[in-house]
Amino acid sequence: MRLKARLKNLLFGHPLNPFNPAILRHASLVAFLAWVGLGADGLSSSCYGPEEAFIALGTHTHFALYIAIATAITVFVISLGYNQVIELFPSGGGGYKVATQLLGPYVGLLSGAALIVDYVLTIAVSTASGMDAIFSLLPTPWLHHKLWAEAGLILFLIALNMRGMKESIKVLMPVFLGFVLVHFTLIIYGIVAHRHGLFPVVHETVQESNHFIQALGWLPFLGLVLHAYSLGSGTYTGLEAVSNNVNRLREPRVATGKWTMLYMATSLSFTAAGFILLYLLWQPVPALGQTLNAIVFHSILGDSHFGQMTLSVTLLLEASLLFVGANTGFLAGPAVLSNMAIDGWMPNRFRHLSTRLVVQNGIILFGISALSILVWCEGAVSVLVVLYSINVFITFTLSLLGLTVYWLRKRQKASANWRWRLFFSFGAFLISASILCITLVSKLQSGGWLTIVITCAVIFLCLLVKQHYRRVAKKLTELDHQLRQPLSDEDTSLPAPDPQQPTAGILIGKNLGVGMHTLLCVLRMFPHHFKNFVFISAGIVDVQSFSGRDELEKMRLEVNKTLAYFVKYCHQYDIPAEAHVDFGIDIVEELDQLTEEVCAKYPNCIFFSSKLVFKHDNWITRFLHNETPNTLQRQFHMQGKELVIIPMRI
Repeated sequence: MRLKARLKNLLFGHPLNPFNPAILRHASLVAFLAWVGLGADGLSSSCYGPEEAFIALGTHTHFALYIAIATAITVFVISLGYNQVIELFPSGGGGYKVATQLLGPYVGLLSGAALIVDYVLTIAVSTASGMDAIFSLLPTPWLHHKLWAEAGLILFLIALNMRGMKESIKVLMPVFLGFVLVHFTLIIYGIVAHRHGLFPVVHETVQESNHFIQALGWLPFLGLVLHAYSLGSGTYTGLEAVSNNVNRLREPRVATGKWTMLYMATSLSFTAAGFILLYLLWQPVPALGQTLNAIVFHSILGDSHFGQMTLSVTLLLEASLLFVGANTGFLAGPAVLSNMAIDGWMPNRFRHLSTRLVVQNGIILFGISALSILVWCEGAVSVLVVLYSINVFITFTLSLLGLTVYWLRKRQKASANWRWRLFFSFGAFLISASILCITLVSKLQSGGWLTIVITCAVIFLCLLVKQHYRRVAKKLTELDHQLRQPLSDEDTSLPAPDPQQPTAGILIGKNLGVGMHTLLCVLRMFPHHFKNFVFISAGIVDVQSFSGRDELEKMRLEVNKTLAYFVKYCHQYDIPAEAHVDFGIDIVEELDQLTEEVCAKYPNCIFFSSKLVFKHDNWITRFLHNETPNTLQRQFHMQGKELVIIPMRI
């Protein structure tokens, strides 16, 4: 047993109390760590996005100058747009919450499904691109081992993330910093070494553009440039990761998020535009089994022993950063599942990010999905980039459209600079929508159709889950009416409760009927045993988003009304009772804190909750229901508290 425990701790890390306040500070990220953990996806995408754009230009490589300028500008425009998302939604959720609250739940579903597929593809494309960098150092016959190496890496990242987010970032931080130092140095050196060719490149670019336009016209010219620009759209991936995970940042979250976005935008625009300029100045020729970065760095460093050693280190750092970028999918993906689960689009088991077990479920789901897609496309980065960029820009476009709508609606109540924010939001929306349309049209038959099929499949599954929850909610509403007990209008004065007497803590959800079922069962099974009753409830609400206050007030009224009903029901039978309530973004965490307060006052307290039992029980109903009471029971038992779960058949 000791050996088994040691192996478990080695794989998953030592057990942590997720409800200890110190754990939140331990797990939260300052701007620098967030740049490493969440920004690695964006920075690593510069290793394959610019290459795809440059290759798409064919023989007209001088047009890459336009791509470099447009890429740097686009990064900052989109980043400024996402700074507004961080301000409006400082509790996380990013593109999904923007689309849901500003454009409607079904638009939010589309954005959420796109994000889920996006993070799966983040893992796949970063893994494949990283292995391309490594195999650029190896003999060509070794290429047939590349897919096996990619599969092994994904399994390794799954195991690494089982130990926790901050732990994985600390392991990968030296890789990130090494990439920044070495690649920034090589970009600067490569450009300075060809500084005399910069002005001729500008002149030749203008000259070639004029010749092309005179020969074929403006439309073919714009079509070629925009096509290459859209294929390089993978460069902008990862910019949404910060807004999706603001809840993981150190307070003050908004300031931390903005600093993180600044670090990301500056580093990404420099590397992406820098790589394109290197391609333009050094003119690398594509070769089998070699990335353009490997070829151009080889040209810069030469064939000396020192040059070859430096090239190996550079490509290994590049590959390692891409693996850190793949890790972003594991860090950010479960948060999207959690937000969608709160709205009923995903199974309830994904909503509790305060429990490591639930996060681990998401990690395994994303890892296996990425592995499946990687095997399907045989690790081809050119195919994965197309699949990847489509969903990234679906989320970008919907988020920026939502911001545009928001500032148009709030212009009367907004601050004086609302026009400036509207301008940026709308400009970023036009850029994002244009890239999305061009990518869809040009790459639909080259693999883009698969992204659409997968995203539609996710949406279809979400609709089925939502339909099931609506059907169950309808039955529970009927039970609310059936189990509602009449209350007396008389006011009865009760003696103060004796905290040393046996106390029953009843966990109350949003359905009155479920709570009444639990209470009646306790009274029937333990007649005259419990002398006090405490009713405990927690509400899930995004208390820090722009619409959170209205939602909080509405929920507070509903929850307090329900709890007051139960307290009055006990009072009319001369049973001392009281209620405890709190609100937050994780119901398990809030209930755990409330029960700690109850245990401090009533040391002889036993807690009760209900779980749903279906007539036609199967793995689907077990997967979709009862995660909250089961999770609470595991946590309570670890803390020495008792929770009895009472079945309720519907």
